[in-house]
Amino acid sequence: MNTPISRRNFLKTAALGLTALSSQKAFSANTETLRIGYLPITDAAPLLIAHANGYYQEEGLKVEKPISVRTWSNLSEAFLTGKFNLVHFLLPIPIWMRFNTKAPVKVLAWDHTNGSAITVRADAGINSFADLKGKQIAVPYWYSMHNVILQMGLRKAGLKPVIRPQTSPLKDNETNIFVLPPPDMPVALTGKKIDGYIVAEPFNAIGEMKIGAKIMRFSGDIWKNHPCCVIVMNESLIRSEPVFVQKVVNSIVRAQLWMSQNRAATAKILSRNGKGYLPTEEEVLLRVFTGYEISKYGPGASPQAIRHPDWKIGRIGFQPYPYPSATRFIINEMRQTLMEGDTAFLNKLDIESAAKELVDDRFVKQAISAVGGLEKFESVNIEQPWDREEIIEF
Repeated sequence: MNTPISRRNFLKTAALGLTALSSQKAFSANTETLRIGYLPITDAAPLLIAHANGYYQEEGLKVEKPISVRTWSNLSEAFLTGKFNLVHFLLPIPIWMRFNTKAPVKVLAWDHTNGSAITVRADAGINSFADLKGKQIAVPYWYSMHNVILQMGLRKAGLKPVIRPQTSPLKDNETNIFVLPPPDMPVALTGKKIDGYIVAEPFNAIGEMKIGAKIMRFSGDIWKNHPCCVIVMNESLIRSEPVFVQKVVNSIVRAQLWMSQNRAATAKILSRNGKGYLPTEEEVLLRVFTGYEISKYGPGASPQAIRHPDWKIGRIGFQPYPYPSATRFIINEMRQTLMEGDTAFLNKLDIESAAKELVDDRFVKQAISAVGGLEKFESVNIEQPWDREEIIEF
């Protein structure tokens, strides 16, 4: 099971990794090659497109081909031991890393917005959160936006999230939550081992197109343009090599803007028939990047995956600025979210201070300016581009 690394093993891994990095002077931009780790999900797309389009190279960076790993735990360990110096993490992961295990991680930008959904078996009779009573629902990681959003919806519907063996009986007001690696989710749904899952793309599109599953709700239709994965680097690298870091962020922001304007081309490049960054067919990825039709998912659909067509959002978005309001909101919601492991650290945090400590937005602001300003990106309030109000409606 893809559970968080234990505190003891995590700290041991972090200490060994950071000592090794320090001794090798691995954070020197003159000797360091950019080493990118990612999960094979569309959340990673900006890091991958920046590589495919040559943006890192145009910034003068030496870069290896990005390496795909299977689980968030594996990616976390590889990052801490210095195998990778640039990764994408679900936003709750660096919150846990920095404030529970004291790992020197920093969020530099949002990787993408929205990009996830709750997918259910077509024969399960699930059309809303209320229908998840007595059901088995998989999440990709305890410290994930998916787990947080799912439990927000369950509480709103008057249901109680629980963590139990799947063979244990459930009360009518309970929903069992457990972790599965994303690639295993459609298979488990087909075998009726689970009733649904909430996860990043392309696994919702795979569920729709390959096994006839249904999208119950898109995550962005619950929390408007929410962050999911974020760009993370080590604080030591940021301090010692700010020019190197700026070039990395410049490349990613440039890729995000290009992707928002070239969605079909993005699907082709990432696909296994394109440059092979993701083991997914182009037609599936095309649904991820373009498949948000009100006629298909809006009023009259069952389930109705889009209930807020007036929001005028997409299935996945690529706005890079890390709004502080969203960081504060997710820290607060994590306090109310059931997870395995030690979560007591969350209640000790001053949310405002923690949000400021976690995120360094200097580089992304400069990168955004270099491509023409935040107004170039989707779903931005031009009158107040650096501030927003979080909108959550079920």
